[in-house]
Amino acid sequence: MQEHFFQCPYCWESISMLVDISQNYQNYIEDCEVCCNPIQVEISTENQEITSFNAKNIEQ
Repeated sequence: MQEHFFQCPYCWESISMLVDISQNYQNYIEDCEVCCNPIQVEISTENQEITSFNAKNIEQ
């Protein structure tokens, strides 16, 4: 697991989440820990490192 910081697409607060870097690709919805809005998270990893991280508003 690796902690990753990013900006919420709703409230623009900096938040963090633990990313399972043993998985090559992940796509799921997680609520913002500040404003509780749902964020679609898409993560790609390679060699135990995050290569792509996208957090977006599900209403777009």
